[in-house]
Amino acid sequence: MTPVSLPPQSLFASAETPFRRFLRDFFASRLAGVACLLLGILLLAALFAPLISPQNPYDLAGLDVMDSRQEPGQLSSDGKLTFLLGTDEQGRDMLSAIFYGLRISLLVGFSSTAIALLMGLSLGLLAGYRGGRVEALIMRVADIQLSFPSILIALILLALTGQGISKIILALVLVQWAYYARTARSAALVERRKEYIEAAVGLGLSPARIIWRHLLPNCLPPLIVVSALQVASAISLEATLSFLGLGLPVTEPSLGLLIANGFQYLLSGKYWMSFFPGLALLLTVVSINLVADQLRDVLNPRLQTQ
Repeated sequence: MTPVSLPPQSLFASAETPFRRFLRDFFASRLAGVACLLLGILLLAALFAPLISPQNPYDLAGLDVMDSRQEPGQLSSDGKLTFLLGTDEQGRDMLSAIFYGLRISLLVGFSSTAIALLMGLSLGLLAGYRGGRVEALIMRVADIQLSFPSILIALILLALTGQGISKIILALVLVQWAYYARTARSAALVERRKEYIEAAVGLGLSPARIIWRHLLPNCLPPLIVVSALQVASAISLEATLSFLGLGLPVTEPSLGLLIANGFQYLLSGKYWMSFFPGLALLLTVVSINLVADQLRDVLNPRLQTQ
């Protein structure tokens, strides 16, 4: 009986793309997969908050003072709504308030991180590539800023500028940029001495083209990890400032502000007004940190925890 020969498989069909390899390595950790799933659920809840929230918690016409401080699972005064997580002192559904507060917290965290990354990356690459007085000036300013606690700098800036989303984003940008600048500068110094950069210089390419076309792609991996960690840091810092009354106004609620509003009722047994927003904040920060930790291991296997 003549054996049947199978057609040779294409080398391209069996090749694993870098993106597939990244996904395989990232989801090799079950904990990272769970954290990624949780973070995705939180992002979707924040994005579609107006559609999935049982109530618009900041529409004064839809609130009833008779629903103030209802325990979890209680019905509204008109019997049309069940408050799964209870209500606050103004009769707002806590579940809806958490969804809306999560939108503000994530908006502040991601926006401030993106702007600070762009600012710090540009200055860090410039310092690492040019060196000399430019590097000394940028790094001395970064060193001076990093010598002070982040919350102290943010408090001073907000005391000068006042409350508001745009103002707290600006404060967080000015707090964060130095981390990216130092990381980008360190990566640029390593890449600057390699042959491909020297070859680009020998070919007469402009410094701007060398930085953005050749140096930048090889400096991004550590910055991706730092930016992921800084998102969680920015959310935590914003929550702290809002808890202290210096972050966002009551018309732009975040998770930190919801915790602050319910904190005064803890001793009277109304735990749910602070507990559930605090739990949402904890899950958000922990999931981001776990995702960032797995990104670190995947992008730099030498740093993998044993």
